[in-house]
Order: sequence, then structure tokens, then C-alpha cells
Amino acid sequence: MHSPHDSGRAVSPPRSPLIDAVVFDVGETLVDESVEYHGWADWLGVPRHTFSAVFGAVIAAGRGHLDVFEYFKPGFDLAAERQARAEAGRPEGYGERDLYPDARPTLAALRDAGYLVVIAANQTRSSHRLLDGMKLPVHRVTTSDTWGISKPDPRFFAKVLETCRELRPGIEAGHVMYVGDRLDNDLRPAWEAGLRTAHVRRGPWGYLHAEHPDLQAKADLRMDSLAELPQLLAEL
Repeated sequence: MHSPHDSGRAVSPPRSPLIDAVVFDVGETLVDESVEYHGWADWLGVPRHTFSAVFGAVIAAGRGHLDVFEYFKPGFDLAAERQARAEAGRPEGYGERDLYPDARPTLAALRDAGYLVVIAANQTRSSHRLLDGMKLPVHRVTTSDTWGISKPDPRFFAKVLETCRELRPGIEAGHVMYVGDRLDNDLRPAWEAGLRTAHVRRGPWGYLHAEHPDLQAKADLRMDSLAELPQLLAEL
């Protein structure tokens, strides 16, 4: 079941009769966020390993990741700092090199198999433009800034379902699979909205949440690599 290293185009098993749409988170699901957090450490003048250690401690305590910045800059204003970085020629950003190796092949395999493939995540408008520019093999990219609603707000997942129905009328919530790395932001609110869920164990939250009893009991699929997803869906 587990394939820690993946490359090339994922094979497309037969489409699952139970799933019509697969919707993906971005950070630590499709995109390795190391470059993003290294950029913030550098901007704040903090050694990267120090920033990472504090980041891990904060999220392991179940606190919001923005609390990390308060340790290094009390009163941290994310919007203002993003603007300052942009004006200094050091904007947030990621690119093709930051996609996990299994991301593009898996998206393509799912689309080729006949699934509706959507990206819907907590991302800025700038990130939305970056994702669009990558020309990923998906039917639609949308983000929280576009909707004005962020996970884990239930309205975000209502919009996920609404988007799927715009693209393929009649899709039922139970035939939509949401794929993410976090229990709090991704899986729990998704299954509360009636969607099916798949957890990928990577990134800080992915590892910290992987053994949580709720995730163990309720996630439809658990995997170490997105490359496992087409076959796991076919076996549902």
C-alpha cells in the first residue's frame, strides 16, 4: 500500500463506481511547503531549523500555525508582512519544483480514469494564480481567497460540493472524495459535510495526525503517497 518514493505517470486502474469526484488540498498534499516556511524564517531573520522546531511544537500542541510567528515577532500581521515581502522583492511563492513528485502524475491518472478532479484549498489569490499557471491536469482550481471562506468553515465544503455539481450536475456528497493531510482542516470538516475522505501522511500535520483515533476510524483511505490513490479508489 505504501510507496514513499514515486516518479513517472501513475497507472490508471478502473474508476471506482462509488466516487465521481476527487478534490485536493494543496499544502503538503500537492505542494511541499518547505520553500514557503524557509522563506518566512529568512524574512524574520530566524535560523530555519529554529523556525521549524517552534512550528512543530506549536502544531503538536493543537494551536494554529500562525501562532508560530508570534514567537519571533509579537503582534505579527500576516497581510502586512506579505505586502512588505512583495515590496522588498521577496514575495511568497512556489513553483513546479515544489510539487511532490507524485502530484502531477496522480492528478493525470485520475482525470484519465474519468474522475472529476478539482483543487480546493486555503490559499491566497496569488497562490491561485500560481496553481493556474502550472496547467495542472485538473478540471478546476479554486481557493479560499476566491470564495472568501476558509477551511474548516462548513461553508467551504458546501462550496466544494457546489463546484462539483457545477461541473457535473447531480453529484452526491457521498460520491466526492476530499484528499488532505490534516484532520482538523481537511478530513473532519469534510466528513461532517458528508464527503468521503483520504489522508496522505506527509508534512508536519500529516505525520502528527496520522494515528489520531478519529482519523483511524473514519477516514475512508490512508496512504503515504498520492500514487496509491487511483488503486485504492478502484478497490473501494
